[in-house]
Amino acid sequence: MKIYVGNLPFDATQGSVHELFSEHGQVTGVTLVTDRETGRPRGFGFVEMTNSSEANAAIGALNGRDFGGRTLNINEAKPRESRPSGGFGGRRR
Repeated sequence: MKIYVGNLPFDATQGSVHELFSEHGQVTGVTLVTDRETGRPRGFGFVEMTNSSEANAAIGALNGRDFGGRTLNINEAKPRESRPSGGFGGRRR
């Protein structure tokens, strides 16, 4: 099950997030989202856990918890919405 983790401190690492969630079950992956241009953390990421009961336990225990001075916002990740393919937009004349 994939979990959305929001409001992460900008100095959070994959290891620190993995450690936090592994208290509640087996973590299979951690992805922290960074800005494409600057490479800086964007303050959110995703955690994957082996089963939904452990994931739901982690969500219940960690949502609203302080982590690195910030209050975490945690819930089940929603499927990514499909976006229309990019383009150049309108042309200027």
